[in-house]
Amino acid sequence: MTFTPRQWWTCSLDVEQLAWASVAAARDAANRVAAARRLPLNLETDPALIAGSFAAMEHMNVDGRTPSPWAPLSSFFPTEDGWVRLHANYPHHATTLQNALNVSTPDELTRALSTRSAADIEETVSRAGGIAAAVRSASQWRAHPHGAATAEEPWAAVERRGQRPALAAAEGALLAGVRVLDLTRVIAGPTCSQLLACLGADVLRIDPPARPELLNQHLSNGMGKRSAAIDLAADPDALTHLLATADVVLLGYRPGSLARFGLDPAELIDRHPRLVVASLSAWGEQGSWTTRAGFDSIVQAACGIADECAADDGRPGALPVQALDHSTGYLMAAHVMDLLADAHAGIVRISLLGAARTLLAYPRRSSAPAAPTAGLPLMRVQVNSPHGRISLPAPPLTVDGKLLHEPVGGYAHAAAAWV
Repeated sequence: MTFTPRQWWTCSLDVEQLAWASVAAARDAANRVAAARRLPLNLETDPALIAGSFAAMEHMNVDGRTPSPWAPLSSFFPTEDGWVRLHANYPHHATTLQNALNVSTPDELTRALSTRSAADIEETVSRAGGIAAAVRSASQWRAHPHGAATAEEPWAAVERRGQRPALAAAEGALLAGVRVLDLTRVIAGPTCSQLLACLGADVLRIDPPARPELLNQHLSNGMGKRSAAIDLAADPDALTHLLATADVVLLGYRPGSLARFGLDPAELIDRHPRLVVASLSAWGEQGSWTTRAGFDSIVQAACGIADECAADDGRPGALPVQALDHSTGYLMAAHVMDLLADAHAGIVRISLLGAARTLLAYPRRSSAPAAPTAGLPLMRVQVNSPHGRISLPAPPLTVDGKLLHEPVGGYAHAAAAWV
């Protein structure tokens, strides 16, 4: 199926094209895996599946409850000379933010921000380990040192590092027998690993016990995975036996932050030459912001998207869905599957900033109103979990016309594992 331009969301930026391109890449890679394994499967996608999956949190229902994806301090705030975007969904980021600015209530925060420049707030909060970005125009971002340093970086780069064992011919699930070690958080990385899990891979997600994933976030993209908490600081060798049998390792922490645990991508490949390693970052892997933490909303603010989505009154806006996260996750899965299909070990490097650059480079659309996504049928999956009955938009691929959770011959993932 080819992409037929249609506005699913109201935005001058062509979010639909970004979404379609990433999912279509995953679809094509999955079909290459099917061919490599001699599996008579046909994988497809369509606008309804893509539109639903890109709003997974917004459409999630847990025992009749629709959770909110945002904490009170995760928003735009006016500053002395413009606007700043803060992110404080995680408790430790909220605490860091309040300590850095010496505030304890939202009212105190608003007053403190109004007397300081956006750039000063960005630097103060970031230096303390919190998450903030001054709202810039696209031209201001191009002139920024990190914007200039990363201007020519591709959204994703693949470094092939030699052969790995070819995937055996198989029956049943597309990725049956493929072991994935998932060290990612938030949305982009877990979106990648969820798709791989729903295609049959054995995915084990690892989180630090002191900073568990936000429950609603985990529920929105944890389908089909197993999960465990491991304190690598207390036991740096805890992953040794897992790495020895893994086929794929997904890394979603700041570049370099896991190197002390032997999880630098290049070093991993040197020790385990059969691995496919995918390294996800917010800001790319060169430039002054390489090791800075970031989220979809923060990247939107820094690089000009929030400015372009501003309301008539000048308040910055946001994309209608967290498209940088979801599209990056699906493109990440596509490159992982491409390497598996070609029997190549290698490293995939991909960033949210690269997705933003790609989106900003597309031609702008007319201001015609969007066809409401309510007009697209929302295809859901139902999953039982220890946290209740979860209803979610289906993953954005079908196998022989069936949703990924539905049985197709030996292809069945209705009994998704939630731990």
